[in-house]
Amino acid sequence: MCDVNDVVRIFDDLFANTFNTQLVAGGEEPVYLPATPANERHRLVFSHDYFSSALHEISHWCIAGSQRRTLVDFGYWYAPDGRSLQQQQEFEEMEIKPQALEWFFSMASGIKFRVSDDNLNAGEYDSSLFAEQVCQQVLGYLDAGLPLRAERFAQQLLALYQEGYGYADFCEDMKLTVAAANNAGPVILASKLQQLT
Repeated sequence: MCDVNDVVRIFDDLFANTFNTQLVAGGEEPVYLPATPANERHRLVFSHDYFSSALHEISHWCIAGSQRRTLVDFGYWYAPDGRSLQQQQEFEEMEIKPQALEWFFSMASGIKFRVSDDNLNAGEYDSSLFAEQVCQQVLGYLDAGLPLRAERFAQQLLALYQEGYGYADFCEDMKLTVAAANNAGPVILASKLQQLT
């Protein structure tokens, strides 16, 4: 069974000293806070004690370069739920890579992953193109390799939650799972992703 305390421990073991960054549970809203004189470590805060929130925030952190890691929330804007179509498209463009990594982390942990357009008030909005783009990014990562921090984190999740499941075999199974979802076609892709682990 997945325990968010495991995620905190794994992250901190890997990155607290090497990147001066700690993962912090209990935030009302997720946020990345660079170090200050009062707080010597960078803090990656995730919502409450939600497992999926922790994985998602770690995904953003694994992509952020050294300059972005000096900025609150990596210097990105965030428009709340109820975004305009243009704002939603900008949001999705910034979410493709993090959600692709979150999918890796979720599968390594043995839990379901859901692509999220994070816009509950959008009405009849069709997020299937976004879901397809996340699939393509996963396949791209499988071909080129994950960012190093993401790969190290995924390997540790896999070792803890799926002992004996080698990373190479995991990546091959991930490729088959994502290709199957992608081959389903854009019309039903989003609903297919809801079912995948």
